[in-house]
Amino acid sequence: MQRNIPTIKEIAERLNVSVSTVSRALSDHPRIGLRTKTRVQELAKQLNYEPNSQAIYFKQRKTYVIGVVIPFIREEFFSQAISGIETAAMEHHYTILFGQSHDEPAREKEVVDAMKRQRVDGLLISLSKHTRKFDHLSAFEKMSIPIVYFDRVPPFKKANKVYCNLYSGTIELIQWLLGKGYRRIALIHGPDEIVASKERLRGYIDGLAKNRLKVNMAFVVQTDFSKQRTITAVEQLISLKHSPDAIISFNDYVHMDAVQFAHQQGIKINKDIAFASYANLPITEYTAFPPLVSLEQFPYLQGEKAMQMMIRILNADGKSNGETVQTEELSPTLIAARE
Repeated sequence: MQRNIPTIKEIAERLNVSVSTVSRALSDHPRIGLRTKTRVQELAKQLNYEPNSQAIYFKQRKTYVIGVVIPFIREEFFSQAISGIETAAMEHHYTILFGQSHDEPAREKEVVDAMKRQRVDGLLISLSKHTRKFDHLSAFEKMSIPIVYFDRVPPFKKANKVYCNLYSGTIELIQWLLGKGYRRIALIHGPDEIVASKERLRGYIDGLAKNRLKVNMAFVVQTDFSKQRTITAVEQLISLKHSPDAIISFNDYVHMDAVQFAHQQGIKINKDIAFASYANLPITEYTAFPPLVSLEQFPYLQGEKAMQMMIRILNADGKSNGETVQTEELSPTLIAARE
């Protein structure tokens, strides 16, 4: 059975007005009188009229769709960020087209290229952990499609970014642990390609140095976020002659893998070794061994602010990578576990 899709032309014929009048009335144009506008809008509602997105694109050169690329939707951090993005998008009558990179640069490029073909008006992206080249993203600049990076941002300055200051946050985290009497503080940080890994490490070194403590690089280990690599990192730390009395994990997922293994080795969590982390995800409240302290990174707010930044850029004719680059730096907050 053929479906009858209502059109602007049909509304115009029924009301005996021009197509342009209907178009203006539906877009709430001030030149259309209230009576005509009401008649058009009421009939459109009765007919279940929906604007033709392709026609809008050809007329306005806008799709009102924003592409969003994240590493994994299953990670609570990024699902919260998506919620913030969607809230801000809907407030400005935009929808989102969503994709996952699975932390693989090739997959990231594939998803980004697909969004480019879909003619998204802009792109929000949190980079994969292995992204080193940005050719697939610089292609957007040539098409005047703005990009806003959030959380996992690129190392170069000429980019619109929303992120947390993890350098200052790590110094604060070190200070908190020292205040609780811990002196042998270790760090499990992430891949070198991620800017946030470098910020954590820099904050760790400077945090200890500011308190006149020698930095023992044996206490600095790395994970690629896989469970096995995290276990290996913890093994390295607890096998040291003078093992750490506190371990800071890259994020709450790394923390959960780390404490699970440490517990299996007979270590009393947050007694023999204190465990600290980043992100302060609600899921840790339901685990046997939540972090003693975690650094809140506000994923929902990051997503919301990233979309708001995108809207501002689009309202300024999409000049995202020109003379003006927008940056928003959030200050993380220490959240201690309930005693």
